[in-house]
Amino acid sequence: MKHSMFMMPLHPPGRNIGETLAEDREAILLADRCGYSEAYVGEHVTDAAETVTSSMIFLASLISETKQIMLGTGTINMPNAHPAAIAAQAAMMDHMLKGRFIMGISPGGLMSDAEVFGNFGKDRNAMFVESINMVLKIWESDPPYDIEGEFWKVSVGKTMLPEIGQGFIMKPYQRPHPLIVGTAVAPFSKGVTEMAKRGWQPISANFLMPEWVKTHWPKYVEGRDAVGSVASPSEWRVAKSIFVADDDATAKRYGLEEGGPYHFYFKQLVRKMLNGGRSNLFKTDPNMDDALVTPEYVTNRLVLAGTVNSVVDQILAFREQVGDFGNLLYACHDWMDPALGKRSMELFANEVMPRVNAAIGH
Repeated sequence: MKHSMFMMPLHPPGRNIGETLAEDREAILLADRCGYSEAYVGEHVTDAAETVTSSMIFLASLISETKQIMLGTGTINMPNAHPAAIAAQAAMMDHMLKGRFIMGISPGGLMSDAEVFGNFGKDRNAMFVESINMVLKIWESDPPYDIEGEFWKVSVGKTMLPEIGQGFIMKPYQRPHPLIVGTAVAPFSKGVTEMAKRGWQPISANFLMPEWVKTHWPKYVEGRDAVGSVASPSEWRVAKSIFVADDDATAKRYGLEEGGPYHFYFKQLVRKMLNGGRSNLFKTDPNMDDALVTPEYVTNRLVLAGTVNSVVDQILAFREQVGDFGNLLYACHDWMDPALGKRSMELFANEVMPRVNAAIGH
């Protein structure tokens, strides 16, 4: 099993923005040195807690300083930009990374972003599908393009000058295009099936109960079967909030209790999800009262925290519950204590994952 990282760059509002961005960069540089396979970074425009406003701009700042790690958008919120802009920027990223680019895409989940970009109340799933279809059409076509949908139009027929190259939109370095991944959030996600049909791969979100994570694999198999392909567990990425410490007391205090960065993260997320009508993600019983979906409840259900041996056992138990998957994504959280944050990442890569792989025979 590979290990990677997924960064929903959530920090306490009011922290110095330059410092949080530097911290997030440092985490990816550390992951590269420690042999993490991939690193994904999210983006939001209207959130004081999430200070990466463009995942591609942020990842571009890491190109020359990283050596082996694949860099992925986690995710590009497709309805919030024009497909031609996304196609051109993602293609440029792919060339700059010489193929170390993974394109993570989604409809976007932050409602204030949707409002500011004018798509709140619109069918953002339909916008998402139209946008990625247009991006792929741009990459496989030559100008004048003439691609028209319900939400956007792409054409340079009136202004192209082919003899000097005017009107051409860049194609990616990887042909026909970079690997496309999508974050799966909904239980029994139909989106996972649709991704699988198109050769895209899912990332099961770290804020989803294991009972719902488990439902993603059958939906992925269903989609691969529909196009005559065989699904491989190596294609399934699962994100998880993990904290590894040298002693149990530190693991509990920093990884689970109020005042620690993991509790802060889920306090933010619970408020956003409940406000957006998605409390079901945190429940295994739909009749559970929303009032019981507290940050304490969610943190204790979703964070794997402990010493090396304890976290190994917790990962193996989690895998036993959800099924085999190919890449465990360590969810990054605010480095309230940088020494503990770095130590956890190092222990996870250097001690936890080798023992996990030995236990499962990889």
